Amino acid sequence: MNSVLGQLQKQFVDFTASLFNEGILNEQFNQLQSLQDESNPEFVVEVITLFFEDSERLLDELAKALCQQTVDFKKVDAHVHQLKGSSSSIGAQRVQNACIAFRSYCEGRDIEGCLKYLQQVRNEYSLVKSKLETLFKMEQQILAAGGSIPVQ
Repeated sequence: MNSVLGQLQKQFVDFTASLFNEGILNEQFNQLQSLQDESNPEFVVEVITLFFEDSERLLDELAKALCQQTVDFKKVDAHVHQLKGSSSSIGAQRVQNACIAFRSYCEGRDIEGCLKYLQQVRNEYSLVKSKLETLFKMEQQILAAGGSIPVQ
């Protein structure tokens, strides 16, 4: 069992490192993890779950706003700004970067650019969601095997 646990922990460390190396996450994610302790062991999962729920709502709102006959670019920009802030707060670097580019198209009132970047933000969001769900599953496997989560 120890070799299995050691292998799980190594996979976890390697996978986490890849998220940083690929620019999917940044140091803010480590800051978020540092706030978790024994009194609130599910803190990071709870915060990330709220991020997922909020992001999906905002992405739906953005799609609706961009399909209107007359696009309210201030409303679109407000939604993108909110998504940028929440992605920044959890360390979702690539989502945040896509939102920054998206906002420049809002300022230019460029509907084609906004639609292009809505898809880009969706793609980056889907990627970070998939990667974080995998990371959380790996954590559960380590805990189920009686181990502790390696600290980076």
